[in-house]
Amino acid sequence: MATPITAAGAYAAIARLTANPAQATSALADPKSANSFTSVLKEAIGSVNELGQKSDAQTRAMVNGKSNMVDVVTAVSETEVAIDAVVAVRDKIIAAYEEIMKMPI
Repeated sequence: MATPITAAGAYAAIARLTANPAQATSALADPKSANSFTSVLKEAIGSVNELGQKSDAQTRAMVNGKSNMVDVVTAVSETEVAIDAVVAVRDKIIAAYEEIMKMPI
């Protein structure tokens, strides 16, 4: 999400899940699977956390006079974009859950 490499990895994981529907179903059901939704979500949240830590490090470096303002603004904006993406995914998950709860039994 934050870098092209991370985005490419996420797209590759999704492509592997959708390439074989039977494998995708078993991967989603098995939380220990390397391609499970849980592992993809944990990886995405971990990358957002890493971006936040880099942003904090850039801010501290700026305060100490070892960095410039452009690097700080870039790091903060990358973190903001990543957090916005995670929030959008969370909102979609909640909307899907609410839609499922509205279904008649």
